[in-house]
Amino acid sequence: MDIKHTYHQTYITSTREEQKMLKAVPTQSLSELTFDTLNIRYDESYRTLTFAMDPGTIPCFSPQLLKDINSFQTWTSEYLKSTESKTDIDFLIFGSDVPGIFNLGGDLKFFVDMITTGDRQTLQKYAELSIDVLYANFINLNTNVHTISLVTGTALGAGFEAALSSDYIIAEAGSVFKFPEVVFNMFPGMGAYSFLSRRISPALVERMIINAEGYTAEQLYEMGVVDVVADPGEGELALRSFIKRLNKSNITRRSVLRMRNRIMPLEKHELLDIAHDWVDAAFSLSDRDISAMSRLVRAQTKMMSQQETQEKPTDLPMQSHG
Repeated sequence: MDIKHTYHQTYITSTREEQKMLKAVPTQSLSELTFDTLNIRYDESYRTLTFAMDPGTIPCFSPQLLKDINSFQTWTSEYLKSTESKTDIDFLIFGSDVPGIFNLGGDLKFFVDMITTGDRQTLQKYAELSIDVLYANFINLNTNVHTISLVTGTALGAGFEAALSSDYIIAEAGSVFKFPEVVFNMFPGMGAYSFLSRRISPALVERMIINAEGYTAEQLYEMGVVDVVADPGEGELALRSFIKRLNKSNITRRSVLRMRNRIMPLEKHELLDIAHDWVDAAFSLSDRDISAMSRLVRAQTKMMSQQETQEKPTDLPMQSHG
């Protein structure tokens, strides 16, 4: 199936009363695709399919965002496999349409609700779905696509982990990456250690988690975590330039990735085991820790309200899960 002949530009109206552009989605599957928290874009020239997070109120990994990404990944995987050796998609881009923010991490309000009501099963399902989504991206949906995270703002906790799940990370200068979970006595449990230790030493990973220090895109580039640093506002341009370079050395790049995965294999059960430990830890938190989460939720809500009214916030409250 040739994407440029069977696809067309279509609009979906979300529950947020916004028109979401869904470019290059097969018309025969359109009725099955209803994404309230994602914007999907296809670029025929560069053969990229972008799924950009746009989750609404607070730009975090809400249960709905995870469900939407999971559905999108399932559809994309089925499409790529249905076309056998010939596809119209070479690159899957993990991005965000929220100005200045990639993703602020887990849904802390949801966490507080689950913990205070004792709903362990629902929180565990959330953690497992998080692993489903990030591991699917990590293994390239079991297809031949390259995965690239395009970070155009702050990435905290699971937002940082999500960026790390791709083959490559392109980040705009000034973007901040951080694991702030220690603030409420938790740890990043959705792949941080597993993903990051494939790029830097375990000792440095532990320091980043325990000290909760923020790192700029420039710093992470020097450490070997970020692959490309773009000028502010030039992320898309840097992405296109990077793809051109990838295409010129495609055999080399794919071989390097295969060697990386052979030498440092990562199985899904490893991520799930850590995610289950994360759930155990969540239900061991004190009232003080839970209150810290609640304060962050209020700070996030206030910050986003200011942004919506075009009042630029002076500081970015931390939110995350891992």
